[in-house]
Amino acid sequence: MPASPQAASSAILERDGRFLLIRRTRPPSADLFAFPGGRAEPGETPDQTALRELREETGIAARNPVLFATYDLNGDRDDTRHFFLSVFRVEADEDIEAVANDDAADPGWYTVEEIRHLPVPASVLECAERLAAIQKDG
Repeated sequence: MPASPQAASSAILERDGRFLLIRRTRPPSADLFAFPGGRAEPGETPDQTALRELREETGIAARNPVLFATYDLNGDRDDTRHFFLSVFRVEADEDIEAVANDDAADPGWYTVEEIRHLPVPASVLECAERLAAIQKDG
């Protein structure tokens, strides 16, 4: 019988039409650019996980998490892990800069057009494009 999926969360932080991405340094998704995020710790709610992971990976303390999307991510042939990912939009002070920590590297702010040309998980591109469309339709 397949194992239950592991809970994971990520945080979308946007500034002036650009999204904060980090490059993952460890599996899953090693070397891909993604929203800061990771696995839930015991007793953590999905929104708490998103805020903690953002803080651990970038040093940014965020607030007001709002659920934006969920994904049931089954591993491929090389990666049999199964995650249930909750993606939250968050807010943070504009003057705080991202600094790579934990299993994250190369934090940066990217437009949707730039994200289309980066190695990213499909869920990241989908969320960025959906948010850009929402803002365009305003």
